[in-house]
Amino acid sequence: MTAVQEETYAERNQRLLVAQLARVFAPLAARTGLDATGVNVSGLDVAGLDMAGPDGAGEQAIAPDCRLAQLVDMFRLSPFERDLLLWCAGVELESGFAPAFAAAHGDPHRAAPTFGLALATLDGAHWDALAPGGPLRRWRLVELGAGAGLVSRPLYVDERVLHFLAGVDCLDQRLDGVLVPVPGGGPLPPSQAAVADDVVALLDRLGPPVVLLIDGAASATRSRVAAHVAAAVGRLLLELPATLLPAPGPESASLAQLVEREVALLGGLLLVGYADGDDVRALRFFLDRLRCPALVGGVPHLPGRPVPPRRTVPELTSDERRAAWRESLGARTSARLGDVVAEVADGYRLDAAAIEALGAELAAAYPAGADAAALRRACRERARSSLDDLATRVEPRVGWPDLVLPDAGIEALRDIARQVRHRGLVHREWGMAARTGRGLGVTALFTGDSGTGKTLAAEVLAAELDLDLYRIDLAAVVSKYIGETEKNLKRVFDAAEAGGAVLLFDEADAVFGKRSEVKDSHDRYANLEISYLLQRMEAYRGLAVLTTNLRSAVDRAFLRRIGFVVTFPFPDAAARTRIWRLMLPPSLPVEGVDLARLARLQVSGGSIRNIALAAAFLAADRGGPVTMADLAAAARREYAKLEKPLTDTEIGGWA
Repeated sequence: MTAVQEETYAERNQRLLVAQLARVFAPLAARTGLDATGVNVSGLDVAGLDMAGPDGAGEQAIAPDCRLAQLVDMFRLSPFERDLLLWCAGVELESGFAPAFAAAHGDPHRAAPTFGLALATLDGAHWDALAPGGPLRRWRLVELGAGAGLVSRPLYVDERVLHFLAGVDCLDQRLDGVLVPVPGGGPLPPSQAAVADDVVALLDRLGPPVVLLIDGAASATRSRVAAHVAAAVGRLLLELPATLLPAPGPESASLAQLVEREVALLGGLLLVGYADGDDVRALRFFLDRLRCPALVGGVPHLPGRPVPPRRTVPELTSDERRAAWRESLGARTSARLGDVVAEVADGYRLDAAAIEALGAELAAAYPAGADAAALRRACRERARSSLDDLATRVEPRVGWPDLVLPDAGIEALRDIARQVRHRGLVHREWGMAARTGRGLGVTALFTGDSGTGKTLAAEVLAAELDLDLYRIDLAAVVSKYIGETEKNLKRVFDAAEAGGAVLLFDEADAVFGKRSEVKDSHDRYANLEISYLLQRMEAYRGLAVLTTNLRSAVDRAFLRRIGFVVTFPFPDAAARTRIWRLMLPPSLPVEGVDLARLARLQVSGGSIRNIALAAAFLAADRGGPVTMADLAAAARREYAKLEKPLTDTEIGGWA
């Protein structure tokens, strides 16, 4: 193998750069009477290089694959602009340039090139080379130093450009933390790969500058699709969060120039990541000043701009999620878990990146292969992060034996559990989804007095289904400002979709009351908010539960759109006896407690719990077991809190 064949690209680029520096040093040396031979950069001797180019013009031919040629082509530099840039780079790369410039200026302190010296020395000089709109200054390839007059001010090469010329790939320090290189991910599933191919074709057909919107799916999935687009066109994806864009003005214009230059230097494709709440005006101002193709992730409205092309990235289908899980878990683990893989694929709408990450975590934690409980737990924990900030997570600690309801109510709750557990089989594999125009979500309304077990029933369902339970306070979600309620609900449902959590909406009668007569815009939007909530509940792939103390206050039209209505009656004496037995566990020390007498108290299960707990604290303070006297004292306090009289019929003969 010859020496030329063994030369790396970095060595070749350095050798060619040295040759160009020697070429532009020659006229400077001739002007000052210095020896032009022996110029070297990084120890590479260029003495004796043939300075006569093939065109006979005395210019060394520039190989098209070297960094200098790429820079000339990127920014359309004239020969004079190119050579002036080389002069500025020479001061940093070769020790002979600085004394030569000092000699040419007749001043040892003026050791940098100037525009005046370049006009007088270099071939092809033209005055507009340093015009503000010219490539040297527009792209900040060179910077003007301090001084009076344009021709006499020192010129310096930009540090990022110097690194590029020398063959060093790095990100401009001014964009550190602003522009993020995104490596290509794993293979895309078919539905998303089709969108990526479509975007590639659009970019090729439309050409720069073009802004193309990518919406649908989560931001991480959009970035993954964009990375595949970038790879397909031979570029590196560079992502810029729109939240970091400055307000419209000079700072934003300057950032746009730096970003566009960096995209060119790195051979990148720009993705601007937009999120709800980002400043649309700042985004539009920034995009208006770009001259390179840009993808915008999200669905921003860009007022004043022509409507840009838009492509929607679909979420993974159930089949694609199953395939991703099988690939991530490995053939042996996937086959062993069987139906559990299908269950988590249907119940947890995770993207491909999340599934891959979970598969790697489980493989590291369980070398012999994860079991079903570990897989479900990992999915729940991954899905929690996006919902914990929007709702209150309730840790289920109860089961069916803790629920005191008539048989009809218990059976209705078991029906709900069946629908949630088997919805994938029935809707997708058996094709029932195609036979109904309604959404595929499971919705339920729990009605009954306060303390009758509505929240407890939601906990039982979450525990039975091995899902997280989140309580959403509708009073906090509903806003008096038009459109804000829908935004709040969208955030809740979008975050919950990934984990299929059980959503519990308390005090639904505050929202689902009789529809008001439309007298003004606020009435109309209030009815729209209710319709939006119902639509999202029906489309939600998990279980959504509404609770109300007043069923009569709920509009019948809304009841028709809810899948299950479960009534929680006020407990009768037999039910109250069962509840008392549950509230007084075997580990609790008691003396002379009569459950039949306690069941005479006309209170709900929630109040029974309060009385039992208060009596236990009274006994603990006294240092003895719980007695009927303790329970009587606790009952009086509970009745006083409820502003309800405690009759002799209920408590007579206790003490």
